[in-house]
Amino acid sequence: MGITAESWADDVQSGVLTGYVCTDRQSIIGYCFGENASGEVVVLAHLPAYENRGIGALLLSLVVQHLGSAGHRRLFLGCAADPTTRSHGFYRHLGWVPTGILDSRGAEVLEFFPASSGTA
Repeated sequence: MGITAESWADDVQSGVLTGYVCTDRQSIIGYCFGENASGEVVVLAHLPAYENRGIGALLLSLVVQHLGSAGHRRLFLGCAADPTTRSHGFYRHLGWVPTGILDSRGAEVLEFFPASSGTA
């Protein structure tokens, strides 16, 4: 898919992506990044050993707040369409709604409307 450490670093440095990283004892344990221009949440991940601690929800909420304050009225992301995956229920539990659309990778597109958004 062309995703490399260098491409991510370039996108973060240039301001294409904004995100948040969670650490434990100076080790990265999770992160979430969103694309500033489109309002897409492009990645949310954390180590399995840190599941069920609220880290994913916190990281996602920080990105949602950032993108909402940047003026996005609608945010979106691609999520596994398989209801047996953890992400399927996770996003829905947090208020993300299916659009009925699959992206080019077969992921289901979910959308979210932040409570406080600016003018974009």
